[in-house]
Amino acid sequence: MKNLLKFSAFLFGAALVLSSCGGGERSATTGWKYNDTKWGGYEKLDYDGQVAGPNLVLIEGGTFTMGLTEQDVTYDWNNIPRRVTVSSFYMDETEVSNTDYREYLYWIDRVFGESYPEVYRNALPDTLVWREELAFNEPFVETYLRHPSYDNYPVVGVSWVQATEYCKWRTDRVNEMILVEKGILNLNTEQKDEDNFVTESYLVGQYQGDVRKNLKDLRTGGERPVRFEDGIVMPDYRLPTEAEWEYAALALQGNQTSEKDERISDRRFYPWDGNTVRYQKRDKYQGEILANFKRGKGDYMGMAGNLNDDAHITAPVRSFMPNDFGLYNMAGNVNEWVLDLYRPLTSATLSDTENHDLNAYRGGEFQQMELDEDGRPVEKDSLGRLRYRYVTDEEAATRDNYKTGKVYNYLDGDKQSQAYYATGEHTLVSDETRVYKGGSWADRAFWLSPGARRYLDQNKSSRTIGFRCAMTRTGSPSGNDDVGGHQFNTKRKRGSRRY
Repeated sequence: MKNLLKFSAFLFGAALVLSSCGGGERSATTGWKYNDTKWGGYEKLDYDGQVAGPNLVLIEGGTFTMGLTEQDVTYDWNNIPRRVTVSSFYMDETEVSNTDYREYLYWIDRVFGESYPEVYRNALPDTLVWREELAFNEPFVETYLRHPSYDNYPVVGVSWVQATEYCKWRTDRVNEMILVEKGILNLNTEQKDEDNFVTESYLVGQYQGDVRKNLKDLRTGGERPVRFEDGIVMPDYRLPTEAEWEYAALALQGNQTSEKDERISDRRFYPWDGNTVRYQKRDKYQGEILANFKRGKGDYMGMAGNLNDDAHITAPVRSFMPNDFGLYNMAGNVNEWVLDLYRPLTSATLSDTENHDLNAYRGGEFQQMELDEDGRPVEKDSLGRLRYRYVTDEEAATRDNYKTGKVYNYLDGDKQSQAYYATGEHTLVSDETRVYKGGSWADRAFWLSPGARRYLDQNKSSRTIGFRCAMTRTGSPSGNDDVGGHQFNTKRKRGSRRY
C-alpha cells in the first residue's frame, strides 16, 4: 500500500520539468545552455529518480554468499556456495495471483480474440496440473483459476514461457497507464490486433495512440511524443534472475549488526532467522508456522481445530510473515520461476572466476532489433511488437567481452568445460530447462531454503509452481534520496570560472 501511494503521487503530482534546469543552467563541459531552443534545445532533466511500479518493492543490492546454507541432502552438488554481488532491483511484494493473471487473459481476449484466438489459448494456464491418479482433485481443475474464492491465491499451471509473456504484457500496461495518467494519451480500450500500445513500438514511433497532449519539443519549439530519455516510461518487467531471487529471499539486511559496518550477525537457512519453521519470539505468535509447506507425509495443514499453516493447498499471496525486504511467501506456498537456464556446474564456474561475480546469470541469447536499409526498425509484427533477431557467432567473433551469440553452455556444456549433456539419454538438462526456487505447499522444509534449486522444461507447468515479477533499478542503488557514490565537499580552485 505504501508503494502504491508513492506511485500514485508520482503519477498525479510529479511533473516532468524540463525548464527547471533552465534559467541559464549551462553545460559543465561546453558552457552551452540547457533546455533552451535558441541554444539548440538539448534537454537536461531535473529528474527525481525511478519510482516503484505497482506492487514492486526496492531491493537494495549488495554482496552475499549464494548457494546452499545447509547440508546437500540430495547430493546434487549443483549449488556450491560462492560470493557474488547483486545490483539493486525491484521485486513484486507478492506472487502473481489468479485475478492478476485473469486480467491478462481478459485483455488478450479483448484485443486479439477475434483475429488471433491462438494467442489467448497459448496464454491459458494448464488447469489439468491438479489431476492425479489416486486423488480426487477434480474440483481444483474447475475452480482454482476462475472461482472468486481463489482470486487472491497464486496462479499455478503457468509455464516459464507463459510467465515471460505475462511480464512483457505488464510492462506495456503499466507504461500505458502512466502516459494516460500524465495526460499524454487518452484512455483507449478499443485497441485491436497490432494497433495496441507496446512500449518499444511507441518509443520508435510505430504506435501513436489517441494523443491528448505531447511534450514540448525544445529543439523545434513544437511538440513531440515521449522518449525513453525522458524517464517517464519504466524499464521492463521480467522474471528475477536466480541470484536476485535468492538474495531477495534471504534478506540478510535484517541481520546487519549496524548501519555503520558491513557485518552480518548470522547466516540464514530460510528467509527468517533460526533453523526452525516456527515463529520463535515470545509473543502471541510464538510457535506459529512461518510458511505454507508439507510438514510430513500426509500432513499438509495439521489437525482440525489447530491447523498448523491453515492451507491444504496454496494460501493467499499476502499470507504469513513477510521477510525483511517486505516480500511475502519467499518460502513455501508455490515455487517460483526464475530467469536462469539450468546448468549443474554454474556454481563451480562462478567459484573459479572473478569475471562473472556481479549479477550472475546463465541464459543469455543476445538479440538486436531488426533494421531496414536506412537503419530504422522494420515494421512491427501482427501483435504490435518490434522485430528482433539473434546475434550470430560471426557477428560476435570480433567482440572482446563475448564471442558467441548464444551463451547457454558457456563453461558448462561447451568444449572448454568438457561437460556434455545427452538430453533424453541420461539427463533431462537441455537448452529449455529453467530454474525454479522457493519450495511449495507440497514440499518438505528442505526446499524452503533460498539456496535450494530445481529445474523444469520451460514449456511445462506444475500445480506447485507460480512466479513473481522483477524490474531493473536505474540510478543510485540506495533509492532516490541518494545520488550514489560518496560525496565530499571540496573547494573550487582559485581562478576557475563558474557559469
